[in-house]
Amino acid sequence: MNKNWGKLIHNYLVEIGVDDNLAAYLNLFLLLVAVLILVALLDFFIWKILRGLSVKIARKSKTNFDNFLVAHKVPRYMAHIIPLVVFVEFIPVIFVDFPYAREIAVKLMKISGIILALIIVKNIFKSVNHYLKTIPRFQDKPMDSYLQVFMIIAWAVGFLTVFAVLTNTTVWNFLTALGAASAVILLIFKDSILGLVASIQVSINDMVRIGDWVTFEKFGADGNIEEITLATVKVQNFDKTITTIPTYALISDSFKNWRGMEASGGRRIKRSIIITQKSVRFLTDEDIAFLKKVQLIAPYLESQGQKIDAYNQQNEIDKELPLNGRNLTNIGVFRKYAETYLNNHSAINKKMTLMVRQLSPTPQGIPLEIYAFSADKRWENYEYITADIFDHLMAAIGYFDLEIFELPNNLTAVSQ
Repeated sequence: MNKNWGKLIHNYLVEIGVDDNLAAYLNLFLLLVAVLILVALLDFFIWKILRGLSVKIARKSKTNFDNFLVAHKVPRYMAHIIPLVVFVEFIPVIFVDFPYAREIAVKLMKISGIILALIIVKNIFKSVNHYLKTIPRFQDKPMDSYLQVFMIIAWAVGFLTVFAVLTNTTVWNFLTALGAASAVILLIFKDSILGLVASIQVSINDMVRIGDWVTFEKFGADGNIEEITLATVKVQNFDKTITTIPTYALISDSFKNWRGMEASGGRRIKRSIIITQKSVRFLTDEDIAFLKKVQLIAPYLESQGQKIDAYNQQNEIDKELPLNGRNLTNIGVFRKYAETYLNNHSAINKKMTLMVRQLSPTPQGIPLEIYAFSADKRWENYEYITADIFDHLMAAIGYFDLEIFELPNNLTAVSQ
């Protein structure tokens, strides 16, 4: 912009009798006010034009990405670019009588331009982030972490550019000097760097996703992941409390991700009934005749009885003592009953592991463990199914003349 315009106004003020120094300040004031009014009007009209274009584009667009751009005021900030450039062009005219102030004003406007560019970039990234979250295949990805990484890079570039403007030096010279202080910088940004590394590894290895149920005993977290950022992972626990975990802990510490269970065909039931050892015994013919009335194991008792009788007769076993030869036991028949019951239960996934097994005896008794998978993985239904199974088995165990271990009443009273 031609600086003679400012000189003409200054000379005119001197000619009409205004003191030279006063004329310089008055000239500065008049030109500054006039340019500010011009820039404000220009900004207003450009915003009107951009807003009209945004509405037209939004109506014709098949995606809602432009809606996010408008929601984050990207067009509004972009409308400031041309007015800012115009103001910079008028600075030589406005500060024609103040060369030193002119240099400061130019630097301030350049810094303002850098900040404006960073704001626009930030809001574009936010718009992209929110848009991607509306797409199913990106909803469980840690997009917030990527946004923070990009913004750290953008702010670093912006800081270097501002420094170069203030010192009238090049970015390369600043980076060279910065190398000497790299140790201090690494210490200051240690958490951000570790978080960046963790975010990349978590994403590449698909360790966790937003919405995953995780159990992190070290931090007392047991719930669903709500948010993954560069520094922290936010977990909403099942008691509705919020636990924040350092992102780097996902690769440095051990945690349990339940996504595999949720993606599988069932949820594991692994629980034991402890049977007292003194109640375990051989079954008599009367016991077998009674248990044959139980429909679930009647076929088993019939076929197994024939095999046992054939074996004992073939080997001339003396059955005066039940200990001799082969015999059925009440715990073995109950184990078979529990397995048959599970195989006939409508809520159990028969395609996954299903067994009733006897664990090593303990001072309390013999643990009989149910190992199966419920077809319904929802927590409330899973607990109902598990309770329903054990309600039945604990009620049925008396028919096999077995006892479930529990502390005697006198010991319970003492312990309390």
